[in-house]
Order: sequence, then structure tokens, then C-alpha cells
Amino acid sequence: MPAFDLVPLAVNPCADGEDICETVFDKTGSDTLARYSDIFIGKPLVLIGLLLLALAIRWVAHRVINRIVGRAVHGMLPDRVSLGVSERRRQRAEAMGSLLKSIVTGLVVAVFATMMLSEVGIDIAPIIASAGIVGIALGFGAQSLVKDFLSGAFMIIEDQFGVGDDVDLGEAVGTVEAVTLRMTRLRDVNGTVWYVPNGQILRVGNQSQNWARTVLDVTVSYNEDLARVRRVLGEVAHDLWEDEDYKGQVIEEPSVWGVQQLGVDGVVVRVVLKTTPGEQWVVAREMRLRIKNRFDYEGIVIPLPQRVVWNHRDSTPPDPAPAEPQESGESPPPTKSQET
Repeated sequence: MPAFDLVPLAVNPCADGEDICETVFDKTGSDTLARYSDIFIGKPLVLIGLLLLALAIRWVAHRVINRIVGRAVHGMLPDRVSLGVSERRRQRAEAMGSLLKSIVTGLVVAVFATMMLSEVGIDIAPIIASAGIVGIALGFGAQSLVKDFLSGAFMIIEDQFGVGDDVDLGEAVGTVEAVTLRMTRLRDVNGTVWYVPNGQILRVGNQSQNWARTVLDVTVSYNEDLARVRRVLGEVAHDLWEDEDYKGQVIEEPSVWGVQQLGVDGVVVRVVLKTTPGEQWVVAREMRLRIKNRFDYEGIVIPLPQRVVWNHRDSTPPDPAPAEPQESGESPPPTKSQET
């Protein structure tokens, strides 16, 4: 019988799904090359593919956010709007976009970093469990900090206020200088800087969103003709509306609302002007000056406070005390009627 040499067959070292290992083994028949080809070629290619996919997702998400921010910059505002309003709107929209980009980047990095760790053979189950434990610990131990961050995120997303706005936060009232996820910094009219944690802001009064209003209550005497007073106030406000120096500050035709109150000193008449944000105080000061000058010209009286003083005395005053005897040479003290 002929003799045959028994050649041992090479054992396939590739696991299921290792396509590069299978290809190298089929081409070379070397289990060593096949085993190391997956380590030096297959896994790096997978990691590079995951990285490229993460970058692509992040790029697409940022492009979408940029489009949203671009549309948010151009809002529905009145025709007469200064460049400062557009600038503040742009700043708020960009802050909102920056926050959304940070959130998207954080999510993409967390998801794809976990997938890449799993690809290199690291067990990610303890990492996920540890992240859950850390999240629970932060939820209980840093509730105020988490509350500040969540409140700050929603304030930016909802565009409640931004840098440069004049706001009322309850305890602090002033101009916003900085807004972060954790706290808001603003400066009041006296120059004091206030640092307010976002989680402690229960309400926001924003005087710089879209438009503002100057409200003036002018007091006149009860003897004045109110129809004439309303006409004069309307003319003063209209002259300010037509003034070229205030074209970019007064954005609508002013209006005289009429009698606001019947006070103890006079009749209160209200006039209002719609202005661009932050300009209501400048317009109010100019209006007061023009009203005073026009009232002086027209002879319209701005009344002074009037008070009636009643001095009450007893009808039967007590008898004066008897005078003490005086020594010789001394004159008696003057009586009440002689005192000056």
C-alpha cells in the first residue's frame, strides 16, 4: 500500500465577525498573521470609522443648530428698531446655540467613547453602572448645583434674558453683565454687582425684550381745561416722535390715555410712548423737559402740594400761675402778651 504523508491542517484562529482575519487567513493560511491582522488593522479601522461617524453626526447637528440660531436672530420686531436691539437678539441666539452645541457634543462623545471602549475589549458594564451611581450621588448631594444648571439651561433656551438686558430678579434689579449655566451676574444703578444663582430665580421681569414703554403721569391743577391739557401733551409727544434725534428710539406714534387719577393735589393725566429696549428712561427725561417748557409757555399750572393746617386750642385755658414775689430793684418778668 502506498504511504501518505499526513500534513496537519491549520486551525482557523478567527472568531465570528472578524472579516479581516478571515480574509488574511484565507490568503496566507497563517494563523499568526490572521490573528495580528485583526489587532493592527481591523480594530483601528473600526475605531477610525466610529470616530468619523461621531464627527459626521456632530457636524450635521451643529449645522442644524446654526440654521435655527440664524432664524432666531431675525425676529418679528417693529420697523423702528435700533442696531443695539438686533445685537442683543443676536447675542441671546448665539448663547442658546452654544448651549445646544455643547449638549450635542457631550452626548456624541459619551455614546461613541463607550462604543470605542467596548470595541477594544474593555467591559463597559461597570462603567455604565458607575455612571449611574455617580448620577444618583450627584442628584442627592448636589441638588442645588443641579437645580442651578437646569434653571440656567432653560432660561437660555427660553430666551428669558441675555447680556445687556435690564431685568428685575426680585432681590436684585439691574443690567445683566454675564449669564452662565450656574449663575447670573448683574449690576444695579448704584454700581453694585449682584451674583444670583439661577436656581434661586423665581421670576424674571425683563425691561429690554423687543420693546419698552415710557409712561408719564403729569399732574395739573383742577382749574385747568383737561381737553386743552390733553391736546398740549399730544403735541409735545408728537414733536418728539417726529424729532430726527429720536427716530430710532420712539418706535410708534405716542398716545395720551387721558385722566389717570383725581389726586389730592391735582388731576393726573397719562401719556405713553413706545420705545426701543433700554431707551424708555432717556425718552422719559426728554419728555419731562419738553412738557415743563411747554406748560410754562401755555400757562398751564403744575400744582404744588396743598395742605390745610388746623391749630386747635382749648376754649378755656387754665389760669396762669401766681407770680413769685420779686426782690427790690428787679423788674417783673414779661407777660405772655409782651413776649415777642
